[in-house]
Amino acid sequence: MIAQTAEVRDAHRFDVAALERYMREHVAGFAGSLTVSQFRGGQSNPTYHLSAGGREYVLRRKPPGKLLPSAHAVDREYRVITALGQTGFPVPRTFALCEADAVIGTAFYVMDCVHGRIITDPAIPGVTPRERGLIYDSMNDVLARLHKQDWKALGLADFGRPGSYFTRQFKRWTQQYRASETERIEAMERLMAWIPEHIPADDQTTIVHGDFRLGNTIIHPTEPRIAAVLDWELATLGHPLADLAYNAMPYHLEPDVLGGVLGQDLKALGIPTEEEYLAAYCRRTGRTDIPDWSFYVAFSMFRLSAIAQGIMGRVLAGTANDAQARSRGERARPMAEAGWAIVEARGR
Repeated sequence: MIAQTAEVRDAHRFDVAALERYMREHVAGFAGSLTVSQFRGGQSNPTYHLSAGGREYVLRRKPPGKLLPSAHAVDREYRVITALGQTGFPVPRTFALCEADAVIGTAFYVMDCVHGRIITDPAIPGVTPRERGLIYDSMNDVLARLHKQDWKALGLADFGRPGSYFTRQFKRWTQQYRASETERIEAMERLMAWIPEHIPADDQTTIVHGDFRLGNTIIHPTEPRIAAVLDWELATLGHPLADLAYNAMPYHLEPDVLGGVLGQDLKALGIPTEEEYLAAYCRRTGRTDIPDWSFYVAFSMFRLSAIAQGIMGRVLAGTANDAQARSRGERARPMAEAGWAIVEARGR
């Protein structure tokens, strides 16, 4: 992972001495002089690699500047990671949460540095077909494990509101989209009219990650399995099929525009088909089938389009965290169009 770090960007610099003083007081076993670099990538919460006294840590913080309401909730990330860590679920160990701005300018938390491979391309280049299939199976297994967690026993009963997840999420992401809208996208307007009229009656509650995809996991350095799940900012109590559909979106997206596997020879790659992937999830979670699958996929595309629009809003405001932010923000339109195509394919 260290190869994916660089010098801290000017907009994200902070008082390293102040952080070092904080860690001496709040992080058990901390010693030595602190060295800081910044991880490349990541749209929302700036993420840093810390080293001191022969140990490595990762720091996630709220970005500086004007923020959208309810966004960048590092305190929620810390809470859910800490709770899941008690169960043996693959997350980094957490050390400390600082909600005060006084130390480095914004709230932050410190966790363990998990080494491994971060692979953003769902085609997983550079491995054998067998390894590719095992990584997909591990991803499927980890998601099913998340959805089977007893959120009440973990002390997360107030981590979100049980029930009516899609209604609430639709309202939230519509508001976020409007708050950062930079252009009118007709497909998005159609989705925003269609979605609230077609929410399935099926209503369940589990812990949901909110951004569960291959690129938000760390693959073990040598084994084809997930060693840790990252980026829990959007986690809440919600509908498990929202997570599953978001995770399965690459099956519906072409590689060149939106980084999917649509049109690829999945058998030759060793990647399960969407039907096989869904069947494996159903086996692991005790489901018999998934009615209204196209709704969940279309909703995921609507949501990702709204997220992309938020990224573009940060690009124009000059607060984006990633050098690739503009290209990611430009995905808002093609993502919305892909979502509307799903709707049209099902005959509305």
